[in-house]
Amino acid sequence: MFAALFAKPPTPDQMVRKWRSGIRAQERELDRQLRGIELEESKVKTKIKQLAKKNDTTSCRTLAKELVRSRRQKNRIHTSKAQLNSIVMELQRQVALVKVAGSLQKSTVVMRSVNQLVRVPQLQMTLMEMSKEMIKAGVIEEMTEDMFDALDDEELEDEADEEVMKILGEITDGQMGTKVPAGLPVHGRAESSAVAGEGAGESEDELDLEDMRARLSALRS
Repeated sequence: MFAALFAKPPTPDQMVRKWRSGIRAQERELDRQLRGIELEESKVKTKIKQLAKKNDTTSCRTLAKELVRSRRQKNRIHTSKAQLNSIVMELQRQVALVKVAGSLQKSTVVMRSVNQLVRVPQLQMTLMEMSKEMIKAGVIEEMTEDMFDALDDEELEDEADEEVMKILGEITDGQMGTKVPAGLPVHGRAESSAVAGEGAGESEDELDLEDMRARLSALRS
């Protein structure tokens, strides 16, 4: 403890190396999440094709909505990765400026990116801790509490149906999708339920459906 009192504070170069290492670790985690989502999406697409053959419009639309959510989540992840990379590039520039200025300088680029990234649930804890260090180092200013609010989950009400129909059209080669009006009554299940011996198959489909939705939801969280 006594020795720690007289320990030399980290140099700007050491701090930047630490931050870059932390950012790269977060980028790898985001890549892992992307791979997981894409793997699960491929399974969902296969399931939609199977359900489309049974004319199970309701289940197909339910899974298509999950794909809409997943695609939006992937877009968020790609945006987050771009912002993380912009922070790394700016920090590299700052290291070069240290030789002239003698210390790390305030950066609006880092400030803006951190403000956005700290709202992303997957990055929130790491970025909040990193932001405290950057504030002490003078790279960014202290952020207010409302900057740390998590992003609200996007509602699927607006434009969602159009996206769902487009996805269904892509996956089923036009069997469903734009050719199936949004308010069309579901005939698939009503017809299949009237056929003896298909009840068990429907139960299995429903179990698969809930399992896939749960896995996609877990990957997005």
